[in-house]
Amino acid sequence: MEQDNSEDDSVGPTEDDTQPPFPLGLNSEAVEVLWQVRTQRRQADPDLPDTVTRLTTPEGSIVYLVGTAHFSDSSKNDVATTIRAVQPDVVVVELCQYRVSMLKMDEKTLLKEAKDINLEKVQQAIKQNGVMSGLMQILLLKVSAHITEQLGMAPGGEFREAFKEAGKVPFCKFHLGDRPIPVTFKRAIAALSLWQKARLAWGLCFLSDPISKEDVEKCKQKDLLEQTMSEMIGEFPALHRTIVAERDIYLTHTLRQAARCVEAPPNAEKVAAVVVGVVGMGHVPGIEKNWDKELNIHEIMSVAPPSRLGWVVRNVLKGAMWGLLGYACFRASKGVGRALLSLPTVQSLFENIRTPSN
Repeated sequence: MEQDNSEDDSVGPTEDDTQPPFPLGLNSEAVEVLWQVRTQRRQADPDLPDTVTRLTTPEGSIVYLVGTAHFSDSSKNDVATTIRAVQPDVVVVELCQYRVSMLKMDEKTLLKEAKDINLEKVQQAIKQNGVMSGLMQILLLKVSAHITEQLGMAPGGEFREAFKEAGKVPFCKFHLGDRPIPVTFKRAIAALSLWQKARLAWGLCFLSDPISKEDVEKCKQKDLLEQTMSEMIGEFPALHRTIVAERDIYLTHTLRQAARCVEAPPNAEKVAAVVVGVVGMGHVPGIEKNWDKELNIHEIMSVAPPSRLGWVVRNVLKGAMWGLLGYACFRASKGVGRALLSLPTVQSLFENIRTPSN
């Protein structure tokens, strides 16, 4: 597929493009046999779950987009069924390099990690994303921990299932297709006013509504999901743009890159690719909407420097904001709020507020 002029190949999925098209150590006959085995296994007109959307490229490549709920056993089954049926050349998942560790952790370890929000995680989040974005990340982890505790199920099961099934398909590549999470958090925080940040932090802090597995499965129904998205747009339109809409664009870009023609043995002939994409159901409508559009990836990868407008007012209000977020983190995990407020970085920021600017 020809790339749009506004798209840059340097911005895309994390992948093994430096590797040869076929594994080293296999002779040409073995490669050809394995290729034929995969071709025979690939179903021409597969009967796939209702959560799968089929997209095509001008060159004839096919993308099977599996919409999932991130805490769902049936989503895992949908992913496994799709990969086994279509025997893809590439599997793309809604993860970035900062979240790849969840692919190799077992469920027990992930459950423990999701529930344990400790000082080390707070420090890592602040170091990676800055104070404000880092604190917001901790609060979102708290939401994930709440769901984990309610369901007794670790997040990302569908991605681990995709990783496992992709390993069983000859020559199948595995791509991380999501925008790096530090970029997403920084752009999200920058798009919110201080008042919106406070409201969001407070809402996340006191999230306590019970969640059942039936509620999670309902997230795979597009009508319910669109209703939820509409409510969020009304509450925090800037947050929806940065966390959902911009990532729809990024995921569309990486899926289109993955759908480029592949080389078939024995003569490295270019043939149409088969791709399986595994994304949250909330991203499916946006990917469909953007599929044939020109995309500007650099625009959604930039992080603007903070504005000087209202610098004095923001510095006065930041003390209250940090206090609120510190209390929120305290609620999220025992003593983390107090430990957070004792960090040298946070103390230095308070000192900057108290010290008049020259």
